Amino acid sequence: MAGASVWLFTALIVLVGLERLAELVVSNRNARWSLDRGGVEVGRGHYLPMVVLHTGLLLGALVEVWVRRPDTAAAFAGTMLALVLASQALRWWCIATLGRQWNTRVIVVPGLPLVRRGPYRWLPHPNYVAVVVEGFALPLVHSAWITAVVFTVLNAALLTVRIRTENTALSRLAVTAGTG
Repeated sequence: MAGASVWLFTALIVLVGLERLAELVVSNRNARWSLDRGGVEVGRGHYLPMVVLHTGLLLGALVEVWVRRPDTAAAFAGTMLALVLASQALRWWCIATLGRQWNTRVIVVPGLPLVRRGPYRWLPHPNYVAVVVEGFALPLVHSAWITAVVFTVLNAALLTVRIRTENTALSRLAVTAGTG
């Protein structure tokens, strides 16, 4: 059964990878829409490290599971899978709420109001809650704890930069729009 669980985990990682590709299609379309409307991109310097880190999460989890072949209790795996699914639901709720304004880069369009509905009613950056939860839960579906720890630490550093960049860009937008 252990071999079957490795293949099931591999299938999960492939599915998440395909989901990420779908996100990139939506993101690129929305980025073009924003830029066509005078959007300004900021924080380009951290974008490539972010892409590398998120790709590393998927590849690292696969390599760790295939090399270490860790045992995983079914109840623990099920709990982590539930967290992964919940984080995906939250991520797509964020994407749907932001609509054309959502993309994986930091692009603000002057004149557009800040979104304060959906999960943004309660949190300023709910998508990053999804990223944090998925970042530790996805590898732990099959006890890839090394990947979970490394991603979580590196992601914390990256999110510090990313959230600061977004907050600065959004506050400038609010001041420009006369709401700040």
